[in-house]
Amino acid sequence: MCELMGMSANVPTDICFSFAGFLHRGGGTGPHRDGWGIAFYEEGGYREFRDPHPSVDSPIARLICDYPIKSNVVISHIRQANVGGIKLANTHPFTREMWGRPWCYAHNGQLSSDWKSLPLKGFTPVGTTDSEHAFCFIMGQLREHLPQPPDSPERLWALLHHLCEQLRGLGVFNMLLSDGVYLYTYCSTRLAHITRRAPFGEAELSDAEMTVNFVEHTTPDDIVSVIATEPLTHNEYWHRLQPGELVVWKSGEICARLVSNQLSHP
Repeated sequence: MCELMGMSANVPTDICFSFAGFLHRGGGTGPHRDGWGIAFYEEGGYREFRDPHPSVDSPIARLICDYPIKSNVVISHIRQANVGGIKLANTHPFTREMWGRPWCYAHNGQLSSDWKSLPLKGFTPVGTTDSEHAFCFIMGQLREHLPQPPDSPERLWALLHHLCEQLRGLGVFNMLLSDGVYLYTYCSTRLAHITRRAPFGEAELSDAEMTVNFVEHTTPDDIVSVIATEPLTHNEYWHRLQPGELVVWKSGEICARLVSNQLSHP
């Protein structure tokens, strides 16, 4: 299986610390040697880096650790291939444009062979993975049912949760998705999250010998949430998402949780 990592923050924030631990799972402390990628939303723009080689040995990954790109939303993925060859076209995250925004997506899991029958309406995969096919299915369904951005975001959230539940019925479907404003995290089997806010303290990575004192890098108003397949630190408490739960994030805070077609606000 692959692994996911995401971030939502209320101020532009770099993810160097978390990414330093995450990349070690790509061929170092974990078996995910079949590529990696990371995407940043910043100042209304979007940039991404993808590499079909193990992240633990990647010069590009080391560049990301040394280059503190500040972003409000980040999505990252390390791959252990099960469907589709090891090549750049099959490397997450994947991106498509809708409503004038770049939508970024990454998937952890594997779907049954029925994924090939999912209808594609206006969005076509470039690679050969079940993950990208599922992304194109989601985007096509969103655009068909919501040709324009909805006045009420709850309509989008409910539809997205329904589509994720449909995909979970085909296998394991843990997902990160963003349009640069909201970060959507859906749990099929495994996702955990932590929100850091004042008073800040120290954190120690589980996969690398690195400690950071967030007091030295933040202001009292900062709110930063990190989501990962498995907790990235061993001295902090991470919350587990429920199977079938869609959590909607904005500016580091939870906007809504949807479980079994029920919408709740924090």
